[in-house]
Amino acid sequence: MLTHPLPDPIAFSLGPLDIRWYGLMYLAAFAQFILLGRLRMRQPHIAAAGWKKEDLDDMLFFGVLGVVLGGRLGEVLFYHPAYYLSHPLEIFAVWKGGMSFHGGFLGVLVAMWLWCRKVHRNWWEVLDFIAPMVPLGYAFGRIGNFINAELPGRVADATLPWAMIWPNVDNLPRHPSPLYQAAVDGVLLFVILWLFARKPRPTMAVSGMFSLLYGCARFFTEYFRTPDYEVGFAGMSISAGQMLSLPMIALGILLLVLAYRNPRSAAAMPG
Repeated sequence: MLTHPLPDPIAFSLGPLDIRWYGLMYLAAFAQFILLGRLRMRQPHIAAAGWKKEDLDDMLFFGVLGVVLGGRLGEVLFYHPAYYLSHPLEIFAVWKGGMSFHGGFLGVLVAMWLWCRKVHRNWWEVLDFIAPMVPLGYAFGRIGNFINAELPGRVADATLPWAMIWPNVDNLPRHPSPLYQAAVDGVLLFVILWLFARKPRPTMAVSGMFSLLYGCARFFTEYFRTPDYEVGFAGMSISAGQMLSLPMIALGILLLVLAYRNPRSAAAMPG
């Protein structure tokens, strides 16, 4: 049976400044956004829309603010409001981990809306452009969670070849759920969405596909993760992450229906 290595969360130090692996994973996520964005700009239907490298750099600045502020506020409000109410200074300790994807998702939506107002671009077209670059960034974040020994999985069958003991939790075999989510919600979703977005699609279709696929993938992988808390829904228990994913599934279906039922109306939607 495997044992979580519990690596030192500090990658290296620069004098009194500790550089943590979790922060480096976010840096890698932002770097891949630039790299993939430049590759995406070479696609004929994207190049025809007049995207420039300067747009990508500008969007990244707004996106970083959306991810960090939204992700942290989501963690505070969605998952541990009582703890942070009792320890308010901990809200600012982002280097320790604790970022909500759903909060970061909402933060990016707001950040991109602000950027669109600045440059007079259609919000939906911008979301369609950036959606394929999001999943790999998410995967880097989950790897950071694994290095921090966060988000332990549910108890697994000891015969599972990759069952893993998390010494910071207990001595029971568990699913390495952050790695599951990095692989399924991140890498697999990236491959599907990147291939889907390579061809011209109606406005909102790529955004809708991202929302639907992520919601479904996250709902599935949550079955292997120890829930922050569970709620009753339709006679069954679902985790907080699954509960937050249901609106994304519904939104994705709605956007895809609107996009393909009347592409011209979808393109004209405000944003």
